[in-house]
Parts: sequence; C-alpha cells; structure tokens
Amino acid sequence: MLDLAGPLHEWIEEGRDFAVATVVSVGGSAPRPPGAALAVRADGTAVGSVSGGCVEGAVYDLCLQALQDGESLVERFGYSDEDAFAVGLTCGGTIDVMVTPFRGPRAAEAAALAAAARQEPVALARVVRGPSGLLGRALLVRPDGSGEGGLGGAPGLDRTALDRAGALLAGGRTGTVDLTEDGAHCPGGLTLLVESAAPPPRMIVFGAIDFAAALVRAGKFLGYHVTVCDARPVFATRARFPEADEVVVDWPDRYLRRTVTDGRTALCVLTHDAKFDVPLLMEALRLPVAYIGAMGSRRTHADRERRLREAGLSEHELARLRSPIGLDLGARTPEETAVSIAAEIVAARHGGTGAPLTGSVRPIHRRDRAPQPV
Repeated sequence: MLDLAGPLHEWIEEGRDFAVATVVSVGGSAPRPPGAALAVRADGTAVGSVSGGCVEGAVYDLCLQALQDGESLVERFGYSDEDAFAVGLTCGGTIDVMVTPFRGPRAAEAAALAAAARQEPVALARVVRGPSGLLGRALLVRPDGSGEGGLGGAPGLDRTALDRAGALLAGGRTGTVDLTEDGAHCPGGLTLLVESAAPPPRMIVFGAIDFAAALVRAGKFLGYHVTVCDARPVFATRARFPEADEVVVDWPDRYLRRTVTDGRTALCVLTHDAKFDVPLLMEALRLPVAYIGAMGSRRTHADRERRLREAGLSEHELARLRSPIGLDLGARTPEETAVSIAAEIVAARHGGTGAPLTGSVRPIHRRDRAPQPV
C-alpha cells in the first residue's frame, strides 16, 4: 500500500472514501510481491495493481464491496485448470489479498501514507491473519522505535510488533511476521504484514564518462537516487548528466568518506585509473553497502587487485568486488554496458544467478530469501 502513498495521501487530504487491496502473501509463481496494492475510490477511480492484470477485475469489485460493507476481508486467488474462464492467476501461483475500506479516519495508515509521500522512512504493520476483530488493525513504526496506532491485542503485542517491524524498516524490506496473540516472538495465530517505505536507495557512479551517462539513466529507471562523482570539473557537469540527481566534483575516495551510504547503496567505479580506483576501493570495500563494481579489462582488474592487496585489503574484503563489472551480455555500447551492470545489481540484490530462464527449473519469482547485501 505504501507504494501508492502519493495518490492515497491526496485522497485522504481531499476527504475521499476508498478501499485498498494489498497482496499479503504469495505462493509459487506470482507476478507481484507482498505489499503490492490496488486502490479504488468510491467514484470508481483506480490506481495500482495486485496481479499485473490476472485478477484485477475481481479485486476491483471486492474493493467496491468493502466500501459498501465497511469491513476488511482477505480473499485468496489461485490457478484453476478446470475452468479456463475462471478468475485466477495464469502463472500458476496463489496470492492472498486483504481489502481494507477507508471510510473516515484511520490515523495510523493516514500518518504512514503522509510520511511515505514525503519520502520519510516509515513502516506500517497490519494484522492480515488472526481473530476477525483484529483483522486490518494497523501500527505505524518509525526509525526511532516509536509508533502510532495499535493492533488491539495484548499489551505485549504492540511492543513486539514495533521491534520486528523496526528490523524490517532498517533494511528497507517488506515481509510478514508470525506472532502469538500475546506478542510472543514464536509463530502463533497472528500474522502481520510489515510494509517498509524508505527513501530511494543510492547509486553512486564514480567517473564522468560516456558509460556513466548511460548508467545514470539505468539507475533512475530502477528507482535509485543517482550521484555522479569525478575529480575533473571539465567532465563532471550538469550539462553532461542532466538526469543525475547530483553531480559532484571531488576526489572519489574523499567524497565517499563524507557522504551517507547504507546497506542498499550501489557503488559503480567506472574510472579504471589506479590513482582514483585504489584509494576509492580501499574505502568502499570496508563499507556495509549492497554492491561494489569496478570497470576495466581483466588485466586492469589483476593489476588493481595486486595494488589493493599491497595496500592492506584482505581476501575477504576483495571478494566483495564485482570486477570486471556487469554480467556477460556481450555488451559493446555504453547503453548495453549499463544494462549489463544494472542486471548484475538486480541479481545481487535478489540472489539471482544471471542465467537464462529458458530450460531452468528454478522458480521464476524467488521468495526463499530476502534481498541480501553482497
């Protein structure tokens, strides 16, 4: 739901009634992850998607029904091979969708949507499985551990929910949490969907070259806040990188020391010049960021590794470096190379292999692991 924060916050400010259908769990191959949402206003206006088209019509009708009834509900959609015209997922998976009507004040949800619309970090925990009286109850969670609203159970439930949701928020992740009704950490009769909204992750591109301009566009397409950094003012200009969020003239290692990074940050080193690369990578490979890649030939990479070892990096630290940067797509142009780098970043984030799906027996939509730093 928080991925629709902009329009939903506007609807609340305008005093409109609407219902939100949110994917709360998935099984098998399903097109949209937990947290994906479709919202429908009382006048029929809709935004978002829960299935990429498979069951949108049925979910749309459920939203209108929930607006009339005023009650939250959970509905399961799966694949039916007995009736080709039945409502279901053609991909063969299943999704559980919770529909919640917004008629009148829902303080926790409204506050979460407002914060997400302002691109402030926030999480929203909602009961998606449990006693009917608790279904749809919501708790807003802030990075400092404070909250707003409540889940309506035993006193320990909100405390545990704050703790578990805070951990997901810190990683910028959305997921489910199973608890007992009294708030015990062990799985029980209650499931929470925790949606996290965090500011866009950062991509920092070092080296103001033609390949960087293409990578900036790819990074923006993937939702990154993209910074280009180069020590040479003649190259690091806004005119050359109009789509970048920031263009910084500074020595790369000095800039990296003073800027803010986190476990979602991608660092792309395109300078392939030892006087820039070595001090920069000495800093980068000791930071808890998600991705570190460096451009260059295999000969350049071997020389760079030798210099980094001599400068004191351990084998464990060097193992984090993706070099030569990108997946083997046979790329030639800056744009093709940017696709190669972006594909490696996506694969690293989600634990993908980069191998063709043709002939593979692995699940297409993998949910056996959370996004991992590399």
